[in-house]
Amino acid sequence: MLLTDAERDAAFDLVKAAHSDFVARFPGDAGRRQPLHVVYGGMHLFSSNTPDKLGQVARSMLATYAPNAAALAEIFELENLHADEVFARVKHKLETEPVEDYRIDSEDGYGHRSDAEEDEHSTRAGEEVARLLATGKAPPFLGLRIKPLSAELAPRALRTLERFFLALGAKTPPGFIVTLPKVTDARQVEAIVGVLDVVERTLSLPAHTLRLEVMIESAPGLFDASGTLTLPTLVEAGRGRLFAAHLGAYDYTASMDVAAPRQRLDHPACDHLRQLMKTSFAGTGVFLSDGATTRLPIAPHKGEDLSDLQRAENATVIHDAWRAHAANITRALDQGFFQGWDLHPGQLVPRSVVSFAFFLANRAAMTKRLSNFVTQLGQATAVGTSFDDAATGQGLLNFFLRGWSCGAFTTAEVEATGLSLDELRTRDFGAIVRARRSA
Repeated sequence: MLLTDAERDAAFDLVKAAHSDFVARFPGDAGRRQPLHVVYGGMHLFSSNTPDKLGQVARSMLATYAPNAAALAEIFELENLHADEVFARVKHKLETEPVEDYRIDSEDGYGHRSDAEEDEHSTRAGEEVARLLATGKAPPFLGLRIKPLSAELAPRALRTLERFFLALGAKTPPGFIVTLPKVTDARQVEAIVGVLDVVERTLSLPAHTLRLEVMIESAPGLFDASGTLTLPTLVEAGRGRLFAAHLGAYDYTASMDVAAPRQRLDHPACDHLRQLMKTSFAGTGVFLSDGATTRLPIAPHKGEDLSDLQRAENATVIHDAWRAHAANITRALDQGFFQGWDLHPGQLVPRSVVSFAFFLANRAAMTKRLSNFVTQLGQATAVGTSFDDAATGQGLLNFFLRGWSCGAFTTAEVEATGLSLDELRTRDFGAIVRARRSA
């Protein structure tokens, strides 16, 4: 024997400790639902019927500018094979759940106002959220973006947050999101987490009712004085509250001295930041969101009595804006960003079209792979040129979870993988395998 029992045990102890530390640091998202998008709107404009109004506008724009599958296929260059499915499911999505996530904005979408005015708006926003919740029609995800915790704006940010939650009170729903913009230091995250602790205690809310999002939108602060990337430190500072990190493309490119005419979501600087974010938050369970497309689908001609030329010009402007938004969504999906910002209800159309087309185009291949994997009960297996192991099995499960939860897949399509919907909802491929093996 080369090793004594004591030496062997010592090696095993190190391995087990390493594994325990790794699992603690990288728990994954456990298949939790991530919204496809977040819609931002100024706090002064928010009311209990805002999400419903956004859905109405989105449905109207689909009916006007892409009334059927053929039109949708031409605008977005969809394969004929999927155009009918995509159109039907997008239409259904806009009828049943047009807004997945809504953020009441007291920052850039709101601006700087007098303290008295912002006090009034923040209180009223909390009251309107309570009314929205009472209707049973609230989006699955809902939150408030405060101003940054800078030396100048932190007092105003916390005052807005306080007045909002005093108005909303015990009606605050589990998972309500507070978005913190312009994060440059983990101590800002520590500060807001401490505040959220106090809010929960004061309002007698269950622990971790409130979740946190951070916005990464400044090159200064990405690295500390020793040259170490600071993004990973935000996870620990969040103390279990950190739900997502969002890319702020325009503030970020401005901080990189990119001139205003060249600031855009597909700028190489944004691609670099996406990869830093992916690397920093991979496996932590923190979701990532892409930024906003600022080219909005707004028709230049208004009114009912438009000429044919004016209607054609409107369609051209809307379709071009949709294509620009679709290109940014596709780019984000290619880089593993499944969520992004929408600033106008018309952007809900390309958001669903591109996302649904992504899931449907990969459905057949992913169904075959997951079905084969389930049949083999998690043993490593090869299908075609793709080799799957247990980690990939969880990835396949997450693919169908994402597709089903957003409405791209039907229950029958999920069950075609060999998994029941109840098994899918466990959100844990390892647990599914263990349960089937013990059956």
